[in-house]
Amino acid sequence: MFKKYFIAAGIIVLAGILFIAYLFLFPKGPDLSKYEFLKEPRITNLPAQKMLEVRVTGDPNVVGKDGFGRLFKTFFQLKQTTSGLAMVPPRTRWPKPLNTPKNEWLGIYGMPIPASITALPEQDGSVKAAIATWEYGDVAEILHIGPYADEPPTVQRLYKFIEQQGYTIIGEHEEEYLKGPGMFSKGDPKKYYTIIRYRIKKVS
Repeated sequence: MFKKYFIAAGIIVLAGILFIAYLFLFPKGPDLSKYEFLKEPRITNLPAQKMLEVRVTGDPNVVGKDGFGRLFKTFFQLKQTTSGLAMVPPRTRWPKPLNTPKNEWLGIYGMPIPASITALPEQDGSVKAAIATWEYGDVAEILHIGPYADEPPTVQRLYKFIEQQGYTIIGEHEEEYLKGPGMFSKGDPKKYYTIIRYRIKKVS
């Protein structure tokens, strides 16, 4: 199972996550120093999170820009009417099996939002945002520093850690983009910060 997820993660990285290059609004990112401890894999417990979510089916190389585009557009519409709404790094989840044809892949693009948001502004176009809850519980996560294409060894390291700790993966491959390409340039890929995360459960 770990091998399957490892291959899938590598393909996801190569398949189109770079669409955030011109949409990503964190040229400097948050305070990255507080994430340095995640260079070592860890298991922790996270509460369920209310999310602004966009689901897009299709080859990520083709439709990824639509997912992130709708996500950010809706977020900034909310920001105009929601006092104190802070920009936070986006996340993605990839739930379908590796052998799914690319044109049937489901990309779930999300940004955390406060519980006080209960409705979204009117949206145009065929790609829509919605309010959803992302379940968490026990998770394993690790910080990857560097280009997205170099993620597979980091993912493999996380898999080995999960197995050694007596857990198994029960959730989708998830990535949280702390620092990536700037809005107008790709920046230095060697300095990209990405949290790789899986929901897990203890093996009986």
